Amino acid sequence: MVYDKLKIICIPILYTNYYRKVKVNIDMLEKINGFVWGNGLVFLLISVGIIYTFKLGFIQLKLPVLLVKNRNSGNSGLSQLKTVCMSLGTAMGTGNITGTATALVAGGAGAVFWLWISAFLGMAIVYAENILSAKYSDRYVKGPMAYLAKGLGSPFMAWIFALFCVLASFGMGSMVQINTFVKSFENIGNIHYISARIKFISAVSVFVIVWLITRGGGKSIGTTASYMLPVASVAYMIVCISVIFVFRENIMNIIERIFTEAFSFRSAVGGGAGYAVSVGIRRGIFSNEAGLGSSPILHSAAGDTDPHTQGLWSMFEVFFDTIVCCTLTALMILCGSENFSVYEAVSSVLGGFSGIFISAETGIFALCTVIGWYYCGNTAFLHISGGRFEKYFCVLYAVSSASGALFSAESVWTLSDIFNGLMIIPNLLGLILLMGKVRKNSV
Repeated sequence: MVYDKLKIICIPILYTNYYRKVKVNIDMLEKINGFVWGNGLVFLLISVGIIYTFKLGFIQLKLPVLLVKNRNSGNSGLSQLKTVCMSLGTAMGTGNITGTATALVAGGAGAVFWLWISAFLGMAIVYAENILSAKYSDRYVKGPMAYLAKGLGSPFMAWIFALFCVLASFGMGSMVQINTFVKSFENIGNIHYISARIKFISAVSVFVIVWLITRGGGKSIGTTASYMLPVASVAYMIVCISVIFVFRENIMNIIERIFTEAFSFRSAVGGGAGYAVSVGIRRGIFSNEAGLGSSPILHSAAGDTDPHTQGLWSMFEVFFDTIVCCTLTALMILCGSENFSVYEAVSSVLGGFSGIFISAETGIFALCTVIGWYYCGNTAFLHISGGRFEKYFCVLYAVSSASGALFSAESVWTLSDIFNGLMIIPNLLGLILLMGKVRKNSV
């Protein structure tokens, strides 16, 4: 009797203290995130993108013609299709769905404009990344680690980048994707609370699937992505276009909002125009990963080692991911939902099947991103460890992915933003200092 009374008194107190600790931790993460993603980093990203855009003669505008002219001559390593699917899979994650919706909630319709700017400038950045990577990569040192260590002559910066890359692979590459996938279950049958049993089953299933795929290395990852990603992308695009068509009378008004709110000083959610810029750039990078350094790591697995070829395909991935898919998502949400809800927008054409469709699409995109980022994280880990303990990283990464089913979405997204920002800094410094090695004559 006494125990029951004590329990009634103590449990609310303990719960309140726990909530306060969690709230403090989240607030602290937000402060760190705000410091990392300050005006300086956003300005640096935009500046590097602008410089390379001019240096490469606005190569983004020439992409269709250059892709048609280019020929794939490689005969070893991964085929170009598998390489593109693996690389595009890391970008075509939940950022295309949830990330775009988050950008709209935080920055308003104007955030879409800055998503476009991020993608346009990012296309020049990823081209430069892949040019440098192909120039300096070898069998053991790849991507930014190669051009930072050998091109720049700074093994320390290469090590720092590799460390942040491993952390980013655990955050954005795995936990965020699975967290968003499990969260999508709420759209099925109007579930408002995901039980601990569902989370546990999801975590175990994710661990097994991720471990089985990633233990096969790059070829297993590329093959899986090449089968799953095209079908999922086409299905998703068809649904987006269908919603936009249903609400086609709103299109002109929405486009007007995108441009006016991009430069408006009317607050979106306590932010205003400056916040729309920051959110748009951050979510753009979360989606297309331009500037992170993940693209050159993935393209280093390709059979065709021609720098120009890998640069062009990496540009195509950014274009397809952000300019096409994120734009379709944004227009679908703005057309079909007053509350920036993907579920509400999709329901206008799929009705009761909306929850299943969103969960299936989110699951496929999430899995493609998880296995693609494994290759990035593993490559960085091998650089740090000197090529040892690879099998342990595979298990650890599967555990990280599975844990995304158990953690809160808010803390996971904030951590991912932090790791992304830290990963970008050494990579951008390398791109600036090695600018003279990226030649316009290859264009």
